[in-house]
Amino acid sequence: MASSPDPSSVELAARLGAHARVMHVVSSVPRSSCVREVRLVGDATLLAGVAGNDVMIRLIDDHGRAIRRRYSVQGLDVARNELTLWVTTDHDGPGVRWAVEALAGDPVDVVGPRGKIVLDPLADWHLFMGDVSGLGVFYRMAREIEVPGRAIFIVEIDHADDALTADFDEGLGVTGIFIDRQGRALDDATGMLSALSSFAFPPDEGHAYLFGEFHVTKVLAAALRDRGLDDDAIQVKSFWRVGRRNADHGEPQKD
Repeated sequence: MASSPDPSSVELAARLGAHARVMHVVSSVPRSSCVREVRLVGDATLLAGVAGNDVMIRLIDDHGRAIRRRYSVQGLDVARNELTLWVTTDHDGPGVRWAVEALAGDPVDVVGPRGKIVLDPLADWHLFMGDVSGLGVFYRMAREIEVPGRAIFIVEIDHADDALTADFDEGLGVTGIFIDRQGRALDDATGMLSALSSFAFPPDEGHAYLFGEFHVTKVLAAALRDRGLDDDAIQVKSFWRVGRRNADHGEPQKD
């Protein structure tokens, strides 16, 4: 059983100002039709960073090449030294196969924390928009909102059981809107735009966090600007892109 991360992970972590560690699988269980929950133990607090951060998992693809996949941290249990990932499994790829086949005790080469999107502490309300791939990080970030703040979730789903919920501090205002994709193309933002147009923004200062498909997040960002949000009040993270595999470093291709 591996006890040290691969040298390439150590080098990458040093270059990124992150950490490289070997964690171990605690469990891997389905939470819905499209979401699998993977719990990892070991140096969890160090690797999980702050709400909004993700970790890089080193995997071997079908051709024997080392690649990495990035997953936002859904939860952190300091007492158990565990972090939780919600991995979407509605497609084929090395990350999905890893999550589905992971067994308790398996070593996992992890680099973290990664990511630049964090909660805006000055905002009065926080709008989280995207698809199921962003649901885990949405909930982790929302748990950090100070009461009496407000969290609004607008999330597109393909299956009713993907409308996963979470517990939050009493006093936090929470609005959850789940949109049925109804067979629309995965890069079609029509449903999300319709939900956004029918939602009245709360008063005071707001901040939006967009996670999901490359084209959809771009369209939503433009719509939010049209609604009056400034660029510095909109943060965007594309997790994937229709028709293209993510690059070996785990990010969707931007060109």
